[in-house]
Amino acid sequence: MGVATSVGLGIAMTLGASAIGAAVFIGSGVYNIGADDHHTKLVLAIIETLRERSIGVRAAAIAVPRLEDPANIAAGAAHYSTLCVGCHLAPGVTKSELRSGLYPHPPNLAQEDIQDPRRAFWAVKHGIKMSAMPAWGKSLDDATIWDIVAFLRQMPTVSPETYQQLSHGSARNSASP
Repeated sequence: MGVATSVGLGIAMTLGASAIGAAVFIGSGVYNIGADDHHTKLVLAIIETLRERSIGVRAAAIAVPRLEDPANIAAGAAHYSTLCVGCHLAPGVTKSELRSGLYPHPPNLAQEDIQDPRRAFWAVKHGIKMSAMPAWGKSLDDATIWDIVAFLRQMPTVSPETYQQLSHGSARNSASP
């Protein structure tokens, strides 16, 4: 038996043993998947890396529209108030009953500096598996999602009073004929 054959056989056996070990681990049910029991550091690091790389690759080609229009920001605030504040909080909103039971804990977007609007758009549109982040692209059009992203980029600098005005004022204005 040649060296290449021995190396190939060794790799195949290692992969086979790893697959069997993974199947036994998964089948045993020993890993607690409950949201009230946090992941191990290794599992959390793997999940976070997978999420960041996956979103980065998929968001890279998204074209960003103009996001500075105050009307779009106000519309985004109204949608955010209705759809997002329960998990991601808002200026002046520091806790929610829903958020306390979620794991992984959603980011407090009132304190997040959204550097890349493409990544934010992709996450809002497609959601995040096993995180309770829904795929809003199933019920919202792209223009509405961009409005939310426009607001997200401004939110860290918005006061609680301004947030209330934006989120409620825009909702009243959009309900008018």
